Amino acid sequence: MKVISIVLNNFVNDSRVLKEAISLENNGYEVKVVALYEENLKEFDIQSGVHVHRVKLKTRNLSKHFLFQIIKYVEFSIKVLQVYKKVDFIHVNDLGPLPLAVLMKILNKNINIVYDAHEYQTEVKGLGKFRKKIMKMTEKLLIKKTDSVITVSPSIANEYVKLYNISKPKLVLNCPNYRSVKRSDLFRERFNIGEEKRIFLYQGALASGRQIELLLESFSNLLETNAVLVIMGNGVLQELVKDYEKKYDNIFYHEAVNPEIVLDYTVSADIGFALLEDSCLNHSYALPNKFFEYIMAGLPVVTNNLPELGYMVQSNAVGWVLGDLTVNDLIKVVKKIVSDEEYMEYRKNTREMARNYCWEKQEKNLISAYSSDYK
Repeated sequence: MKVISIVLNNFVNDSRVLKEAISLENNGYEVKVVALYEENLKEFDIQSGVHVHRVKLKTRNLSKHFLFQIIKYVEFSIKVLQVYKKVDFIHVNDLGPLPLAVLMKILNKNINIVYDAHEYQTEVKGLGKFRKKIMKMTEKLLIKKTDSVITVSPSIANEYVKLYNISKPKLVLNCPNYRSVKRSDLFRERFNIGEEKRIFLYQGALASGRQIELLLESFSNLLETNAVLVIMGNGVLQELVKDYEKKYDNIFYHEAVNPEIVLDYTVSADIGFALLEDSCLNHSYALPNKFFEYIMAGLPVVTNNLPELGYMVQSNAVGWVLGDLTVNDLIKVVKKIVSDEEYMEYRKNTREMARNYCWEKQEKNLISAYSSDYK
């Protein structure tokens, strides 16, 4: 059975799409990831045994204005339609490729569509009213044309049932593969951090809404404690993090690493930060990769009181939930953690949670979304 997994990015650091493709390959499907070409990347590539086709667009360098984006989408669609006429499944990663997938199904009735909503895309912060309306109309119109729907948190699944009157989507959470944690000292060795220090880690995109600025300001006021902050990732706030690193001895920057080795670095920290601004439903309902990566690496987590993240941390007793996202509240929690006896208990609890929230368990839900029994 042939599967194309369509994603509207360059497929360089998309760990979810890669894990899903590998799982499908291991279960007898022939998978190809269809992505967007960028300079210095291979048009035809193989990643972890998965074949990749990055589609070259003549319109790629046009403006990111909405109208030009439509022109790019049309070119991308035409090229995909020309090459992939005979496939059995289209795995749609987020809303963007869904219109193309439905068109392909109209042209070939034998195609099955698996719609994979990686986030609550119609409720993302900063989405303009017009674009939001178009996206909601598109999703409502096309979601019933799909054969299976999967998503990343219970809250998003419940919203889809209410909004679109569909069967409850399968949950495929953003969990890493299970591994037995072996502690390392990569951060201590690179940054010469003493054994007496407790390392707090933020890993992920350095973008607004992730409370990077709050972390930097808070730790700049924690110089007299045994708490240090490592921020690992790339993004628009990268230079800001580097500026703080120059000024403060307890703040360190590490560039992003390949998803396949990220846990080797995560395990060299002590506590993970998973803080999201409660500014949109997409954040409220999020269960991001990094949360499960922290748990797999044995790191208790500091989060804020969001429906999914707050519940996960409290119900599994694996960390601390902030009442408010303020500098004073964060400083109090960090000081508490540095001398907190609960730390070791929370750390122990992460091992049990990791066994329950690993990719090997999520893979079963993914494969069931491809089965005739589910559809």
